[in-house]
Amino acid sequence: MTIKIPRETVRDGIVVLPLKEYRELQAQAVPTYYLTGKKAEELDKLVEDSLREYRAGKTRRLKSLADLR
Repeated sequence: MTIKIPRETVRDGIVVLPLKEYRELQAQAVPTYYLTGKKAEELDKLVEDSLREYRAGKTRRLKSLADLR
């Protein structure tokens, strides 16, 4: 049996796994959710504001929740 792999695929890399292992990895994968509507817009605004504050240096790195005091 011959398997042909396009050159552009080889450049990006290839992983060969047994089907059982692939299915186990697939079952452990975190699903992707896409939000829509008003709640999604509110979340986008919150993330945008938070990133702006981060870039402006208004945030700090915490090692634990006790550092909030």
